[in-house]
Amino acid sequence: MRKIVFAVVLCFAAAAFAQTPARPPNLQPIPEPPPPPPGMELDPALEPQVTILKRGEDTVEEYRIAGRLYMVKVTPPHGVPYYLIDQRGDGTFSRQESSDTGLRVPMWVIHSW
Repeated sequence: MRKIVFAVVLCFAAAAFAQTPARPPNLQPIPEPPPPPPGMELDPALEPQVTILKRGEDTVEEYRIAGRLYMVKVTPPHGVPYYLIDQRGDGTFSRQESSDTGLRVPMWVIHSW
């Protein structure tokens, strides 16, 4: 029993010691980063423009960049939203049930008890 109590106290002491790092005595603040070079301003045309519409009972969100429609999110009143995405840029939209990439990691059970 004493060994268990000693191990628990040692764990708590180690955790408390790890949370208080020793600081060097002569620390100085980090200087501010330099401003961006000229010509590197953000282009407002690259910001996505979102238009929210009500079509019947559905809520439709249209996402555009530079005036080009690239994604539509349709949210039915009693269902899961789905996405119509123009993946090739040719105006043909394909349906996706979520913004999932489709990557499926194998999750095999190797051992259980």
